[in-house]
Amino acid sequence: MSTNYYMLFNAHITTVPLLAQPQAVFLIILILMCRQYNFHAIETAADVLTDPKFTFPIANVTASVGRDAFLTCVVQDLGSYKVAWLRVDTQTILTIQNHVITKNQRIGITNSEHKTWTMRIKDIKESDKGWYMCQINTDPMKSQMGYLDVVVPPDILDYPTSTDMVVREGSNVTLKCAATGSPEPTIIWRRENGVSIELANGTEVLYVEGTNLILPRVKRQHMGAYLCIASNGVPPSVSKRITLIVHFPPMITVQNQLIGAVEGKGVILECQSEAFPKSINYWTREKGEIVPPGGKFIANVTEMGEYRNSMKLYINPLSMSEFGAYRCVAKNSLGDTDGTIKLYRIPSNTVNYVENFDNNRYKGKKRIKSSELYQQSKITANSVDGEENENPGKRKDLMMFNEIENLYNSKATAIGFYNARTCQLQRYLGLLTTVLLFYIINRSYQLQ
Repeated sequence: MSTNYYMLFNAHITTVPLLAQPQAVFLIILILMCRQYNFHAIETAADVLTDPKFTFPIANVTASVGRDAFLTCVVQDLGSYKVAWLRVDTQTILTIQNHVITKNQRIGITNSEHKTWTMRIKDIKESDKGWYMCQINTDPMKSQMGYLDVVVPPDILDYPTSTDMVVREGSNVTLKCAATGSPEPTIIWRRENGVSIELANGTEVLYVEGTNLILPRVKRQHMGAYLCIASNGVPPSVSKRITLIVHFPPMITVQNQLIGAVEGKGVILECQSEAFPKSINYWTREKGEIVPPGGKFIANVTEMGEYRNSMKLYINPLSMSEFGAYRCVAKNSLGDTDGTIKLYRIPSNTVNYVENFDNNRYKGKKRIKSSELYQQSKITANSVDGEENENPGKRKDLMMFNEIENLYNSKATAIGFYNARTCQLQRYLGLLTTVLLFYIINRSYQLQ
């Protein structure tokens, strides 16, 4: 009986003569029901003379999904004993000797010199992770185990990861990013093109770590593309681009609200506008009529970023009818706004002004054409009551007002200002008061 059992094991239940015998059929049923290929040895005389041993422990293996994994079992003095591979958690027999038992076609077995038994698992799946056992059918059975770790590169989930968002300025925004992978991925947020991220406390950083990026009370500066980047040490890292769009009504900035120009010459009026959605930009006169493009008027709008525009109005040549107030207008679906620029006429005659005084004596003068917009000057000016209000050499902004033209046309008024050596001009909008001493002379009068 023991000989038949041995033959049955060697033949792997395929020997036809044995199948014809009732005893063999009984043994087949018994083996299938009780042993399920977890074979215990029926020793022969040759088996007694050998004592199989494992030469090396099974090395743990780490493999990426989609790659192939190899588990190796090295046995010394195997003799006529058999080697099998099993999946521990499911108690599934995978191979016996050179035969693949499982129906999993990704499993393969090879051996070298009847000593090194290598099981190959093709196209690794995450479900292949776990313990595997190499068995020798001695009595008692000998076995050793090795672990297959399957690593999975990160993958960003469509949900609950955020998609492109459109919000109103001042809203609270949370951008979410969810990713899978093994090991668990780390998620960081960056802005596209290296732009810094402004946090709630006002600090600016290049990246933020975490699944959620919280942006309280968003501003227009937060608008742009954000990158959610997931990595876990298993290449490749992955990222998703999320665009944050911030809507806000138009805003206009006018740097020079008062501009002087000479009749017959050209001039440029300029405004800066901010709006999103992008605004419609145009120019009007003070009574609301739209400035018609073409001819002596050339309107130009230049994009200076995601939501900034530069509006310029070229007027050339200027006639008397073109002087006055101009409005730059920006309008979008959330509202409209405008800024005003006053264009005034500067006479083409020469204007003299006093640069320095010392002990009420005239120290020097400089002649400029009134067509030149002189924005800053060095002055030492006395107030009307004779007390000095400005430090010598201190620079002050100077805007030429329409009143200069009236002073120029009156020689007596000009001389009066020279004798008093003081005058006070109030800057446009009353934001800054600058005390200057002007000495104005027409062509028929020269300072001695």
